[in-house]
Amino acid sequence: MLRALTSALRLPRPWRPLRTRSCASHGATGDPEIQVRALTGRDQGITEILMNRPSARNALGNILVSELLEALAQLREDQQVRVLLFRSGVKGVFCAGADLKEREQMSEAEVGIFVQRLRGLMNEIAAFPAPTIAAMDGFALGGGLELALACDLRVAASSAVMGLIETTRGLLPGAGGTQRLPRCLGVALAKELIFTGRRLSGAQAQALGLVNHAVSQNEEGNAAYHRARELAQEILPQAPIAVRLGKAAIDRGMENIPTQDRLEGMAAFREKRPPRFVGK
Repeated sequence: MLRALTSALRLPRPWRPLRTRSCASHGATGDPEIQVRALTGRDQGITEILMNRPSARNALGNILVSELLEALAQLREDQQVRVLLFRSGVKGVFCAGADLKEREQMSEAEVGIFVQRLRGLMNEIAAFPAPTIAAMDGFALGGGLELALACDLRVAASSAVMGLIETTRGLLPGAGGTQRLPRCLGVALAKELIFTGRRLSGAQAQALGLVNHAVSQNEEGNAAYHRARELAQEILPQAPIAVRLGKAAIDRGMENIPTQDRLEGMAAFREKRPPRFVGK
């Protein structure tokens, strides 16, 4: 299965589902809730995960979480993935957070298991070896913002709306938001946003440092996606192992990067020539 997916991802192709699943809880016809696509041409090396659950505004239910976990498990083994981009196929929405309607049907024990799986999903996104970018072209609330926070970089439409709003519903951010938001913004500001459940526009989020870039929305509703793709294109020419180890060094405090590309980069600098990276 892994070999087949990896092989397929290297070929020019349209959107393809990772695997078809049933969705009895929502009365759907078994259509997958995510699609994975490897870009080609000048974008080769960028892989996109498209969340597409329009009936629930991309709310994180059991099926969507399972499909995301499966995709990440397979893609993390593919060295051809240089940048992983999360986007939405539902106009005006990135991810509406956890599926509270689905949660209402769960027992207390099932809720606990689901929250653990949701937390595990965010950890898997954060631990993905290649850089990850969230393209936020619409609402990113609760778990939706937690998903974006688990990514390395965030790009938002200036009109997008985001926030950890769980306290307005008698809940707490349970999938890493209480840790990742303070790391991003500092403790005092993170507490203010969580205590108040405040919603921010993309422009406000950029001013605070919550997102890397905010762009004016276009008629198609995908301006953040296009800016995120441009950002990914800036990463592509760089030495892939150095980029991955740079991420690891920031995340885990690593310092040494003993790679052939590192030696080549230093030699190219000394010799005043472009580096010839080989990915080793």
